[in-house]
Amino acid sequence: QNLPFFPPNLPFFPEQRMVLVACGPFTPSDSVAFEPLSDLLEVVARDRPDVCILFGPFLDAKHEQVESCQLLSSFSDVFRLCLRTIIEGTRSAGCQLVLVPSLRDVSHDFVYPQPPFAVPELPKEDRAVPAPELRLS
Repeated sequence: QNLPFFPPNLPFFPEQRMVLVACGPFTPSDSVAFEPLSDLLEVVARDRPDVCILFGPFLDAKHEQVESCQLLSSFSDVFRLCLRTIIEGTRSAGCQLVLVPSLRDVSHDFVYPQPPFAVPELPKEDRAVPAPELRLS
């Protein structure tokens, strides 16, 4: 027996909202160059979504260069480069940015539930500004 569907009492938004959602990894399997991320950021700049939700992994624990210890920088340095690329690439779009960690992010605790990213060196203007807004979930 099917139960009747009751719509939730959510606030009504009179205008449409565009939400872009993408899942990592954001690197090709043979390098840690963020070409797929750069391609995604071009779409963000072109389409100018209201909200951009990016799910990790941002640097995948299963990546060939991570597993074989071939990175030339620390995990946190590579993540900071990725984060800086994302922030700079979305700034002109004026979208709210939400980053969601993955259990496979090497620069993040692999526990469940996932705590928010801790990025203390993130400039204040990129933490809580009206547009773009950055939420590290």
